Amino acid sequence: MDLFEKLRQNRGPLGQHAKDAHGYFTFPKLEGEIASKMIFRGKEVLTWSINNYLGLSNHPEVREVDQNASRDWGLGYPMGSRMMSGNTDLHEELENDLSEYVNKEDTILLNFGYQGMLSAIDALVDRKDVIVYDSECHACIIDGVRLHQGKRFVYPHNDIENLEKQLGRAEKIISETGGAILVITEGVFGMSGDLGDLKGITELKQKYNFRVFVDDAHGVGTMGDTGSGSAEQLDCIDDIDILFGTFAKSFASVGAFISSTEDVVEYLRYNMRSQIFAKSLPMPLVVGAIKRLEIMRRGTEQKDKLWAIANALQSGLKEAGFELGNTQSAVTPVYLSGGVGEATNLTFDLRENYNIFCSIVTYPVVPKGVILLRLIPTAVHSLEEVEYTIKSFSEIKDKLAKGEYISEEIANI
Repeated sequence: MDLFEKLRQNRGPLGQHAKDAHGYFTFPKLEGEIASKMIFRGKEVLTWSINNYLGLSNHPEVREVDQNASRDWGLGYPMGSRMMSGNTDLHEELENDLSEYVNKEDTILLNFGYQGMLSAIDALVDRKDVIVYDSECHACIIDGVRLHQGKRFVYPHNDIENLEKQLGRAEKIISETGGAILVITEGVFGMSGDLGDLKGITELKQKYNFRVFVDDAHGVGTMGDTGSGSAEQLDCIDDIDILFGTFAKSFASVGAFISSTEDVVEYLRYNMRSQIFAKSLPMPLVVGAIKRLEIMRRGTEQKDKLWAIANALQSGLKEAGFELGNTQSAVTPVYLSGGVGEATNLTFDLRENYNIFCSIVTYPVVPKGVILLRLIPTAVHSLEEVEYTIKSFSEIKDKLAKGEYISEEIANI
């Protein structure tokens, strides 16, 4: 069969709906200033789908620094990869600042989080090593694990008893190969909002020889007394061997980083192909990240605002009878029952008649019959917006129960 013909016939589980969903349910365009209210298809909507946790995207100090850095440096400088010609004092300053913030010896900057995670896994392990990972890890971890040429074992989400079983299997393998074991999990699971059982995982180090790699994309900036992340929240910073963070969430920017020991970070600098063979992070992004981190380290004002909104939203939704799962973070999943047709009709109603824009998640991302509305509170939302959202959600829940959204097909937009 011709390759293009094969692709035409099989669009994939999400792509099969592209003709009906594109531009509305998939690839929507939110326009205007990044804020609690933005423009969708020409009208203002209350937005709960932007990972601008701390409200830094339009913070006046941040905007000024971003504008000045773009004017002073442009997007071209520095040219080339860090290893060859793209290193600067400011790149190293940001790395040092990040190391202090997350309490690790050293840090390496990454151009993108998804790309960086894949490349880090590829660099850290070889065919002799075994990876053990949580079943609900982010797609970037899953894809990195798939590239691993050695053995890999998955354990059910946060199931420490099963994790121990997988570690036992892994130890038998490395006793023959001479390899090592890497356990990968998340600090905050971005879909469900619950925390990885970092304490339970690291306590197993007393019985097994392994290292822990934690993706804390949603935790850095939001969790812990100082905001340094989930390990601070769970009081196990020293037990986390490798920490991944992103600039795409709390930092409201582009890029990512990995922090660990000096030896590990030096190894990554010379072995991560995604960084060796890619252009250095542009200077405006580096300077902007330095300013964002400065604000985050200055105090917890932004984080406190975020949690005031998150707590009000989550407690209000629970009081109204909504199921939020086991979220322990700002991520706020709202679980409802219904098919894809009901989910799209419900979402259409929310956006068109209630002017509320939030992310909709259906099968195959969640099980059949489940509708997940995922809300991301931020420091720039208001309590009045929280109250309006809870009232609106209660009304759409009643409509769903009455069968008003029943449909075999997605909403007609």
